[in-house]
Amino acid sequence: MRLISWYFKISLLVRILAGLILGAAAGLIFGPQIDIISPAGDIFVNLLKMIVMPVIISTLVVGAGSIHPAQLGRVGVKALGLYTLTTGFAVAVGLFFGNLFQPGKGMDLGETSGAAVSRIVMETPSLGETIMNIVPVNPFHAIISGDVLPTIFFCLVFGIAIANLKQSDDERIQKAAASIYRFFEGFAEVMYLVVDWILQYAPIGVFALIAVVFGKQGSEAFGPLGMTTLALYLAFSTHIIFVYGTGLILFKLNPIQFFKKAKQAMLTGFVTRSSGGTLPVSMEIAEKEMGVDKGVYSFSLPLGSTINMDGTAIYQGVCAIFIGFAIGSPLDFSQQMTIIATAVLASIGTAGVPGAGAIMLMMVLDSVGLKVETGTPVAMAYAMIFGIDALLDMGRTVTNVTGDLTVTCIVAKSENEMDLSVWKTK
Repeated sequence: MRLISWYFKISLLVRILAGLILGAAAGLIFGPQIDIISPAGDIFVNLLKMIVMPVIISTLVVGAGSIHPAQLGRVGVKALGLYTLTTGFAVAVGLFFGNLFQPGKGMDLGETSGAAVSRIVMETPSLGETIMNIVPVNPFHAIISGDVLPTIFFCLVFGIAIANLKQSDDERIQKAAASIYRFFEGFAEVMYLVVDWILQYAPIGVFALIAVVFGKQGSEAFGPLGMTTLALYLAFSTHIIFVYGTGLILFKLNPIQFFKKAKQAMLTGFVTRSSGGTLPVSMEIAEKEMGVDKGVYSFSLPLGSTINMDGTAIYQGVCAIFIGFAIGSPLDFSQQMTIIATAVLASIGTAGVPGAGAIMLMMVLDSVGLKVETGTPVAMAYAMIFGIDALLDMGRTVTNVTGDLTVTCIVAKSENEMDLSVWKTK
């Protein structure tokens, strides 16, 4: 009991990193014989797969259902449009750096399972087929089958319908819609708790999965992980400086001044790894440091913490490229376009909490035929990413938080809802 108590007292971040380091060491020491502990890693993969569809359904319905139609005036439309646009740019930036650095190339995790890799390539649909398959013929079949894109589409439509009915003049319909929304809101909270429980097992699962990878690959596995981290942080920096910077310049706002004002929120996001947790800091900065009217930031910032996941979108692009190269099956153009579509759609409901990006990565991989099945090369490559996910999560949260403030400032400036005297003097 004392050992269990000690385990839970240690920070989850520290435990996962320890699992990564100890797993790599165990793999290097014991070699292929370490495969005996693979069931502990397989359990972790199954736990993650177990929650993917429930998380998609609950969070997307709540995310779409929380956008009140009455608020979607000029400010709402501009904020939604900019968040969607920057997310699209973000995935493209991630894919660019992924193709540039080609992390995972040469690992050949799939050489021990060539048949599995061939099956993945054969099952990958064309871009046209993917677009057609977004609209489900039977949404329940899509959910049961684990088809991600049609499930996302249906949940978004369902959530938007709830949002509209919540504003109905008919009290009966309004109450019914509110009840359905509260059900999914409770469903989402339950899933957040289940995710937290699974993450408590993550250090053990990561240890086993990483040990097996390093037992087969040896020290050569360190290079691809380092390359992945480098590619991601360069992509985060490029997106923040050039995409956000360009947007600010177009609306005659000094990017350097913006980053000076936003630094506290960016630092808070880096430490907490939570867009939602950083929201109070972002709101204070928007009002007191940037002069944004409350009518703008009170809507755009909470909306951004829900649907603006630029850092997470970049992460999907680079990590999917890594996994494709690692298993010896690089992603083609059609698959990469599918990643952009999936990441943009899924970002609407991705929870702004630590570790959510790793769950979203499973959805993205599934959409291009890279299913994370226990014992497969894809699962081993995914485990390597999960082992360093906390480090990557810090960078992607900074990007998300910075994007929220950037869009808020641009919308406020375009609507003349920014006190420029505060912007210039603070």
